[in-house]
Amino acid sequence: MTVSDTNTAVQEVLDRAAIEDLFVRYYSGLGGGDHDWFGQFFVEGAELDVNGVVVHGRDGVSELYRDVAIDKPNLTGVFRMILSNMLIEGDGDTATARMMWTQTLNESIKGPPRFIEQGWEVDALVKQDGKWRIKKRVVTADSGLPDMMDDTYTPRPDYKL
Repeated sequence: MTVSDTNTAVQEVLDRAAIEDLFVRYYSGLGGGDHDWFGQFFVEGAELDVNGVVVHGRDGVSELYRDVAIDKPNLTGVFRMILSNMLIEGDGDTATARMMWTQTLNESIKGPPRFIEQGWEVDALVKQDGKWRIKKRVVTADSGLPDMMDDTYTPRPDYKL
C-alpha cells in the first residue's frame, strides 16, 4: 500500500466517523424542544422528506419538527434514538448514508422503555468547510407514523438517491 493509498484510507475512516457523529448529534436533539437545532446539520437549501412531507431549507426543517411535536403532544419523558445497520459510502466531499432508526421513550425511572417509532432513512451528504452536512434526507417510517403524515405516506423499501 502506498503512502497515498494509506492517506486516502485514513481520510475515509475519519469521514465515516464524522458522518456517524453528525447523525448521533442530530438525533440527540429529539424531544429537546429546540426545533431550530436540526437546521445546523443541513446545507442551505437542503431537502428533507419525512414520509412524503417535503420541506426545503433550514427554516423548513425547523417548521417540520415543530409540526411533528404538535402532532404528538401526549408523549412526555426521555426520548432516545437507536441508530443501526448504518451503511456509509463516501467519494471525496460527497457521501451517502443509509440506516435504521428506532425511537424509544422512557416515561419513568421505574418503567421499561417503550418503542415509539421505527424506520429507515437515506441521506446525501456534502462536506463544506471541513464539516459534513445533509443535502437531502429521506425518512420512511415502518411504524409509529405521525397522524399528520397519513395522506403523504407511501412505503419506499428500495428508495435510492
